[in-house]
Amino acid sequence: MIQVSERDAAVVKPLPPAVTGERLLLDTPAGRVGCYRAGPALDGTAAVAAPMLLVHSVNAAASACEVRPLHEHFASSRPVYSLDLPGYGCSERQPGEYTPRMMTDALHAVVARIRQDHGAVTIDALALSLSSEFLARAAVEDPAAFRTLALVSPTGFSGARRRYGPPGGTRKVAALYRLFSRPSIGAPVFRWLTRPGVIRYFLQRTWGAKDIDEGMWAYDVLTTRQPGAWHAPISFLTACLFSADVNALYEQLTMPVWMSHGVRGDFVDYRGIDTVRDRANWSSTVFQSGALPHFEPGVPFLAEYERFLGLSRP
Repeated sequence: MIQVSERDAAVVKPLPPAVTGERLLLDTPAGRVGCYRAGPALDGTAAVAAPMLLVHSVNAAASACEVRPLHEHFASSRPVYSLDLPGYGCSERQPGEYTPRMMTDALHAVVARIRQDHGAVTIDALALSLSSEFLARAAVEDPAAFRTLALVSPTGFSGARRRYGPPGGTRKVAALYRLFSRPSIGAPVFRWLTRPGVIRYFLQRTWGAKDIDEGMWAYDVLTTRQPGAWHAPISFLTACLFSADVNALYEQLTMPVWMSHGVRGDFVDYRGIDTVRDRANWSSTVFQSGALPHFEPGVPFLAEYERFLGLSRP
């Protein structure tokens, strides 16, 4: 486990790998994107399950570390690719506005690399929280590439209003983005939001409990100290990364979709699930957990996900 003390958290240190495996750097329309590749090859010599793509959430301190338990578990039986979205982890952290289009293009690039490595296979893909919107868009645009989708604590179902806005539109608050994209304002705000104690506070709200994953906390502290780390989170904070048409995207999905969420913490409002609950290709599970059920011992997340994958076999 990575060890970081509160005292030395302000020191910029090289970012270690978030998960095991080979770290790839892909040139994409969204900049250089980092992706971890692990597991057996699909070389025709053994029966290996379809490749899996894992996508972390979006917040001030996001990275592929958020999918670590899934990456390590499934890498023993299938090829697993866990990416760092543009602006996060080992991916390029360029200045400027980050958009759903950028994130979706990064997903398309990783999917293309998976299919380059393994042939024209279909992929089992899982995304956390806001990244569920990017994965849904990618699957609508290239449905033949995806065998199944798993959406963990997805956005787009909270509150009373659903989002059927203009295709490709966002919920960007332009005035706030103009303000916080200024280095003299945005960078200090980001530094305040990513103090070690504040990161711990937000993780506790995500877990809905004081007992969080300490390895994730330590990695979050390190990744937020990297040069340019504030650029993508400013787009997140000003809603540039939230899709105005997300519910239309969800309702266009044709492959099997499994949605899951917990009952503790900040992310428990899923009243909008009625828009997809009765669709034949959708299923859902509620766990007695926080928003990241795959991190919690005793929560049968892996068993339920594997059951879904098995039921979805052609």
